[in-house]
Amino acid sequence: MTRSELIAALAGANPHLRQPDVELIVSTIFEEITAALARGDRVELRGFGAFSAKKRDPRTGRNPRTGESVAVSGKAVPYFKPGKELRERVNGGPLQRTRAKAGAGS
Repeated sequence: MTRSELIAALAGANPHLRQPDVELIVSTIFEEITAALARGDRVELRGFGAFSAKKRDPRTGRNPRTGESVAVSGKAVPYFKPGKELRERVNGGPLQRTRAKAGAGS
């Protein structure tokens, strides 16, 4: 789903909101998550997941074309860890049900 598809879906599900208002809401949420990660903060949305920035240390890499060693500087990389409810819905139901099915056949 693209950003514009998300905005259209939210506007369709909330007819009392104008599309420009929905665009502003979505943009504001994304900007706040981005700003928090840039500050080094963690953003947790209960039932959905948590956004954080993981630090990567400087290292020596290799140019795949020439095989030459290349210095790669340290950096922060955005990371998302899904929440339990999101994982369950993506996997088709509660985790307990999945474990019970796996144990029932053995």
